[in-house]
Parts: sequence; structure tokens; C-alpha cells
Amino acid sequence: MGRKLKIGIIGYPLIGGSGILASSLAMELAQRDHDIHFFSYEKPFRLNLDDSRIRFHKVPVANYRPFEYAEYTLPLAVKIAEVAASEKLDIIHAHYAVPHATASCIAREMIGGSQPKIITTLHGTDTTLLGQNRNYKFAIQHALNQSDAVTTVSESLRQDTIKTFDIENRIRVVHNFFTPSRPTRTQEEIRKQLDIGDDFVLLHMSNLRPVKRVDLLLKTLASCQRKERLKLVVLAGSPFDEFQSLAKDLGIQSNLRVVDNEYLVENYLQTADAGLYTSERESFCLSILETMFFGKPSIAFSIGGIPEVVRNTETGFLHSFEDIESMAKSIDQLVDDRELAAKMGGRAKEHACENFSADLIVPQYLDTYLSALDEGNQ
Repeated sequence: MGRKLKIGIIGYPLIGGSGILASSLAMELAQRDHDIHFFSYEKPFRLNLDDSRIRFHKVPVANYRPFEYAEYTLPLAVKIAEVAASEKLDIIHAHYAVPHATASCIAREMIGGSQPKIITTLHGTDTTLLGQNRNYKFAIQHALNQSDAVTTVSESLRQDTIKTFDIENRIRVVHNFFTPSRPTRTQEEIRKQLDIGDDFVLLHMSNLRPVKRVDLLLKTLASCQRKERLKLVVLAGSPFDEFQSLAKDLGIQSNLRVVDNEYLVENYLQTADAGLYTSERESFCLSILETMFFGKPSIAFSIGGIPEVVRNTETGFLHSFEDIESMAKSIDQLVDDRELAAKMGGRAKEHACENFSADLIVPQYLDTYLSALDEGNQ
């Protein structure tokens, strides 16, 4: 058995790739006999606290009268400092530079000394959005340079980060991973619930943020020629109401099924025939990886880190951004040839298992932790 570590993980509890990855990593590390302390303002929905090696520390969000807006960074820093000092944490793994790595740096200054080591994982927003804002750029850059190691979830994001910030640290690419859970309901039950019969089912899972380009998602569906045999199921992490008028204008309401705040995504992944994703920016797209692990191909735009996940024409179809006509033709091709969809899905699952499993990725994070600790002891 290797060295047992005490690891603090900071992540968002939201439905999104970073929160899912942070929660999954916490559970995988606990299974490998490491002690985990998870920090957030709410418990992430996928974080299983049945394991005694995982402790959740809820961070209060300060909302005092002098503050016009709620303050999170300082309460988070205080909570990290308290736990790091009392538990003698070896590592703080911050998912996102702002506010998580920033708070970690403050916490370490409160404690004094060089422990715990700070590992910062960038998921995209720090670089692609906040890094373009001068009000945040230098704070992010400072947090990255104060970190003992920095990782990104794709080579594409690593390159963008190098271009955006003046970073002293070497940036390591550690891809996302996924560990599928068993479905709790049958495909027949889900199809009956959604009233989709034997239609070809496209699945889209996201928080519906503007970057996900739900407008292009719906327009792609409307451009398909096989709509009479096609349904789009949207697992929505936020209200879909603002898009209903567009769906009505496009005449696709009968082809659309929306499921709100569904955490048991495995039930729908097993039921789908393919995934459909139309983001304008993606550092990785964990939803595509989840789709692949259930043996389904995905249709997406060839942007950001997606080409590092999907092999075009082998495990899915990739198209130029906004080329919804070509995307619709790929969907029609799969609707007409379900055997092709199944074959591509099989290759997608094989590719996911070979390159993005927990057994492959988690040791890379552990190696990053140990390297930071060993460098600090030299």
C-alpha cells in the first residue's frame, strides 16, 4: 500500500463537469484509503458521505450588511485554514483558481509555513472567461503561481492558459474520468415515462448556461429530416423556460422532452441512442464522456478539448462550429442506420475505457500530489 494522504478538495456543488469531477475524485481517493475533506457551500449531489474517510465541511456564505453582495472567498479561506491546521492536511486540491485556489493561498498564509501543498485544476472558466477580464486576470495568475502544481483537463485548455497568463509553473494535463453507476430503472420504463416509443433518442445533458448554446441545439433538431422518428431528451440543470418559445417557433415541441434536475443520469444514458452537444466553448465536455461510457456516439462541434475526447467518424461526429446543417445530416444518418450508431457507440465505450477510466486518471492526480510534496521536502 502506498503513502496515505490527507487531502482537502474544494469544488462547486453544481450540476456541471467540474463539480462532478471533484466529487468523483474524492470518492475514488477515499476508496484508495486516503482521508478526504471536501469543502463547499452545499454538499455536491454526487458526493457519497457513507464512506467514513470522506468528511464534508460546509462553508457559510457571509451576507453581512456592509457587503452589498454575499462574500464566499474569506469564509472559505477560514474554513480551509481551520481544517488544514487541525487535521494536518497534506494537500489542498482546488478546482478552479477563483475563488478556490485564491482562498487556499490565503488559508496557507494564515497557517504559516509551506503546508499544505496547493494543487489547482483549471476546468475552463478561469482561462476562457475570467482570464479575459482585467478585474480577475492578475488574481488568477497570482493564485496559479502560488500553487505547487497546476493541471488542466485538456491540452487545448493548457495551451489557452499559457497564452492567457504569465505562469511560472509547468502545467500538466490530466484528463477527466468517469465511473458509470448502474441504472436504477429499465430502458422500457424511461421510454414509457417520456412517451418516446421506439424513436431514435438524442440526449443532451448540461446546466444550460449561455456557452452551451441551447439555441443551436434546438435549431439542429429542427434542421433534421427524420424528425418523425426522432426525440431530443434534455437533462436540464437549470430552468428550460426561456427556450420554450424558440422550440415553439421552430415547430419541434413534439420532438422535445425536458427533464429538470435529474441526478440519476445513468437511467437516461442507457436509454439514449446518441448524445448531442452544441457548445461554443468546452475545455473537455464531461457529458460526452459519460455518454461514451454507456456505449453511445456523440455529435458535437469540433471546439476546445472535444477533439481530445471524440474521434471523428469513429466514436462520433464532429462539425465546425455553427454548422448545424452538417450536424443534422449526421443525426439523420444515425437515425437511418441504427446499426452504425451501435457500432460507433461500441467504439466510443472502448475508447473511453482505455483512455478515461478512474484507474488510469486517479493515479495521475496522486502522482501530482506526491511530486509536489517531494519537491517541497528537497
